Amino acid sequence: MIITRYFAAVLICIALNACGAGSSPSGNEPSSAPFVSSVTDAEISRHSAAVTALSVDGTQGSYTFRVTVSSPDTGCNQYADWWEVIGIDGALIYRRILTHSHVDEQPFTRSGGPINVAADQDVIVRAHMNTLGYGNVVFTGNVMQGFQPSSINTSFAQTQEFAEPLPQGCAF
Repeated sequence: MIITRYFAAVLICIALNACGAGSSPSGNEPSSAPFVSSVTDAEISRHSAAVTALSVDGTQGSYTFRVTVSSPDTGCNQYADWWEVIGIDGALIYRRILTHSHVDEQPFTRSGGPINVAADQDVIVRAHMNTLGYGNVVFTGNVMQGFQPSSINTSFAQTQEFAEPLPQGCAF
């Protein structure tokens, strides 16, 4: 199982052209759903939104993702405005719009769903800042085998930045 996860992580790393810090597999056996993973403070960029934890529950085709984001929010002028689930091919699967800044709530967790993915479908969960774009600290994996922190090139599937749904403003 560890070898299989290692090669899966290497394939994702190669596909994303992002074999940087944090992209190595953890080597831990996956736990049963809901699966929870986290990333250390040392791995979080202070200059962009970072996905720092993820838990998933539900049933195939209708999962709920609970995503924890750390971001350098300063108010509506700079804040994490969404997190999203994308396929390893860059296709947008789900986007959770965040309607306000989280200056005094860092990191923060928001749920989203239903998310229509298969239990064995590899996906990437990443966060976005309204002024800074995508962060490079993400979670990759699938519901069946689990998710792990990874690092990807922030320009991967960058065209999704203009895909609907998009935020309609910031409340505070």
